[in-house]
Amino acid sequence: MKSLSRILKGNPTVTESTVYYVLVICCISHFLNDMIQSIIPSIYPILKDKFDFSFAQIGIITLVFQMTSSILQPFTGLSADRHPRPYALSVGMCFTLAGLLMLAFAENYLLILLAVSVVGFGSSMFHPTASRVAQLASGGKKSLAQSIFQVGGNGGPLLAALIILPFGQHAISWFAIAALLAALIMVRLGAWYKARLQYAVKHPRKAEVLNTHISRRAKYGALLILILLVFSKYFYTSCITSYFTFYLIDKFGVSVQASQICLFVFLAAFAIGTLAGGVFGDRFGRKYVIWFSILGAAPFALAMPYVSLTWTIVFTFLSGLIIASAFSSIVVYATDLMPDKIGMISGVF
Repeated sequence: MKSLSRILKGNPTVTESTVYYVLVICCISHFLNDMIQSIIPSIYPILKDKFDFSFAQIGIITLVFQMTSSILQPFTGLSADRHPRPYALSVGMCFTLAGLLMLAFAENYLLILLAVSVVGFGSSMFHPTASRVAQLASGGKKSLAQSIFQVGGNGGPLLAALIILPFGQHAISWFAIAALLAALIMVRLGAWYKARLQYAVKHPRKAEVLNTHISRRAKYGALLILILLVFSKYFYTSCITSYFTFYLIDKFGVSVQASQICLFVFLAAFAIGTLAGGVFGDRFGRKYVIWFSILGAAPFALAMPYVSLTWTIVFTFLSGLIIASAFSSIVVYATDLMPDKIGMISGVF
């Protein structure tokens, strides 16, 4: 195996073992991408005060963003499966950069909706292709690889609290630096992916026959159950990221910046839980991690409305930790069911 220094000089290595430096680059890229995107829910208090938006209008902003960043992902993932484009990662970040600058200077509701949709479209291009790259670099440690990839991108709300909130909406444009950095890093990721595709063409292997004992009906039934599990998890997560700050401000009278830091506690727990779940999923079995995640978070979530501020933060941390632990296991289960459509399945989830 070539050294990392040689790889970074333009000689990507293709191996069958776990390529940790590629997984780390995936993680950093995901961090930068999701950091930029997490600015959107973080600035809701600013937008609400500046434009006097209702909670319904805030919800529509979230809906438009989720439609473009999430609903489009299966289609961009299917395209990535059929026509792999290694540098689509950088192109997607260029869309994110454009949407970011639009959002920084948007002066009406329609422009804000357009800006978040452009940012979301950039995300929909990034995630399925990056997930494919992570699986290619996993070397068989699929849950670990998926968790390393997923763990990136939970620092946005904290940075918003420290940078955007004191200086206002226009400070969003400062994150263009992060977008440019992400685009450059993704060029390196695209170079490794391109080399991996070329290697596969030059060294074709006999196609693996997987899950032949599973009927078509059982396969799609299992996929439906996994989709419902992820939907329930991200329904809860989306509610927290969109409205948790308002809840803390209204019930406990905390400042906007303090509420953002509390939101970051939840997202930090989400990152820790994602990484830990990948490690435990490979070691002890993905089924057990999924069961723990399903049953373990409910008591803390149910108790949160009835406890003090301190216990609210503690329970938020624990629920985020537990909820996130199963995500990589769920995605790996699903991609194992349809190994020829990794991009599409990753986009769905």
